[in-house]
Amino acid sequence: MSENLNSCLNCGACCAHFRVSFYWAEADDGGGWVPTALTEPLNLFMRNMRGTNTRSSRCVALEGEIGQCVSCGIYAQRPTPCREFTPSGEGGVRNEACDRARAHYGLPPLFEPITSSLIESYASQGARLASDHVQSPDR
Repeated sequence: MSENLNSCLNCGACCAHFRVSFYWAEADDGGGWVPTALTEPLNLFMRNMRGTNTRSSRCVALEGEIGQCVSCGIYAQRPTPCREFTPSGEGGVRNEACDRARAHYGLPPLFEPITSSLIESYASQGARLASDHVQSPDR
């Protein structure tokens, strides 16, 4: 039985590394869905999630410990940048921003693109492992 776990639930690095800015009308006082109380104005047309426009950013909606167990307190109401941000490796595509945020917190990248050298490395490891398990037939 395999479990399909969301890697974001034990990461959260992007939520504590990037400014989350979005069009003001995404906030609930502009007809949108993001709770206004969790935002602050960035300029005339943009808002950002509170806590993300500082040097050591952390979104006010992020709950838990980065790299351990995290969740978004407003997941169903999160702004567009959060909805569009994908973990590295999703759909076989590397997201360098995800990798950069994870690296900032000492977390390894989620995805390593398949290259010929990677294939050769795995092939040689597999051949070595296979030769270690070859047994002579009993006579």
